[in-house]
Amino acid sequence: MKILYLETSSKNCSVAISDNEKLLCLCEEVSENYKQSESLHTFVEWALEGAGISLKEVEAVSLGKGPGSYTGLRIGAASAKGFCYGLNIPLVAVNSLESMIEPFLGHNYDFIVPLIDARRMEVYTAVYDGQTGKEIRETEAKILDETSFQEFKNKKVVFVGDGALKAREILQLPLSDFKTDIYPSAQYLVKRSLEKIEKKEFEDTAYFEPFYLKDFHGVKKNKS
Repeated sequence: MKILYLETSSKNCSVAISDNEKLLCLCEEVSENYKQSESLHTFVEWALEGAGISLKEVEAVSLGKGPGSYTGLRIGAASAKGFCYGLNIPLVAVNSLESMIEPFLGHNYDFIVPLIDARRMEVYTAVYDGQTGKEIRETEAKILDETSFQEFKNKKVVFVGDGALKAREILQLPLSDFKTDIYPSAQYLVKRSLEKIEKKEFEDTAYFEPFYLKDFHGVKKNKS
């Protein structure tokens, strides 16, 4: 089964294609300017070319549903819906935080804690078991301070994501590691997506909404 994966929730615009669990191609770029609107469909074209398949051969679309950038999530969701409608294929959606933990599973960490920067001292986060990947604490928007995650001070924990940069500055957790250059990536949506497809856990394409976690607050410009 050939699946198209889209992950647009962060600074990393990421597209992948797999044939079942075999990754055929990955196209992604991390940009401070959030280039999803410019790059996403180009990356889809490149990924299809790299995988050696045509768009009409894609049998399902998997989307990193967030949390993360409001605009990035809107772009990803709109594109995923467009592909699903046009090809009459199912849509699956995976928590974007889950795509950040896979590289660290089975590496002797008690817990893996993804942290996506959500401005100021706030992060989007959850807690996962370091061996099984099982969710220990549900996804939430959390304001970091010196007392955050102190229940893990005697545990081996890895904090991953761009939010780990500010976490490293204030958390007093000597046993912990901080990996600040990790972003949600389409290549790590494969395993979870296949599980959802096997269980037929498909989204209602017409009514699907990304996992925003927080309401969008636009910036009102002052009149000149």
